[in-house]
Amino acid sequence: MKFKKYLLLLVLAALAIFTVACGTNEDDENPEDTSQNEENQESESGNENETAELEGSVTIDGSGTVFPLMARLAEEYMLTEQEGVSVEVGRSGTSAGFEKFLVENGTDFNDASRNIKDEEQAKADELGIEVKELKVALDGLTFVTHPDNDWAQELTAEDLKKIFLADGGVTKWSDLNPDFPDEEIKTYGPNENHGTYEFFYESILEEQDLVEGINLQQEYSTLVTLISEDENSIGFFGFGYYTNNTDKLQAVHVDFGEGPVEPTLDTIAEDGDYAPFTRPVFTYLNVNQAKEKPQVLDYAIFAMNNINNFAGEVGFAPIPDAEVEESISFLEGLK
Repeated sequence: MKFKKYLLLLVLAALAIFTVACGTNEDDENPEDTSQNEENQESESGNENETAELEGSVTIDGSGTVFPLMARLAEEYMLTEQEGVSVEVGRSGTSAGFEKFLVENGTDFNDASRNIKDEEQAKADELGIEVKELKVALDGLTFVTHPDNDWAQELTAEDLKKIFLADGGVTKWSDLNPDFPDEEIKTYGPNENHGTYEFFYESILEEQDLVEGINLQQEYSTLVTLISEDENSIGFFGFGYYTNNTDKLQAVHVDFGEGPVEPTLDTIAEDGDYAPFTRPVFTYLNVNQAKEKPQVLDYAIFAMNNINNFAGEVGFAPIPDAEVEESISFLEGLK
């Protein structure tokens, strides 16, 4: 009897070992399959979400005014988006930049502080280059003086025009106001390569001759130095160059008829009080090259997606969101 019980226990034990073994094999296999499936799913998901790595270069030239904004965007793009893409940003001036842009295998973008001219668009059409204008920010034409100038801190728009016009009848500060110093005014500005010069000459002075002896320069940094060293100086350029040099210059508050207005990000914004001296600035895209070179299109989309995030940082007022979205929609359609 005891022997039969012993045999029965042996049989039951064997069955238990067999069952556990089978169960263990199934458990071992299923986790492996599940883990593998999860890894595959994660890998597939990662591939979908991961931005494709790009290589090559993006070439930009043109406006010295727009340069700080585009240079900042280029820096951010190479640092956070595409390390394999080199974005090269020049600042030869709007007009000089268009000459580099409107040639075979020219630059990918041309920054501009004015709209493209009819003859420039005609050149693009002749070459078969599709050009897309992208508005990037708002800039305020800013008049600056030496920090020690305590007499011309507030001037009317008409005063400023008289100072820079050949027939304005103003050569000394005292010609504007007898209480001002009886000293010759030294005038400065960017040269003809720059859209800022063209905006001032065409839109503010209405194409009347500039005052004789005005000192026009290619480099904005040179203008900053010259004005900061001459107590009787006055010059003009984009608001961004003033904000980066407030330790060397002071901005003239302009009276357009309802009291002096200081150029600030708020006043040069859409419908701001500084509107008469505010203008949009642009970058122009060679659409043909954007279609051929994925890094160019990728940078264009990145720039427009981030343009308003960085505008204020370098002295520009943002553009309306609807205009940004319109540009992005166009660019996305090129994919």
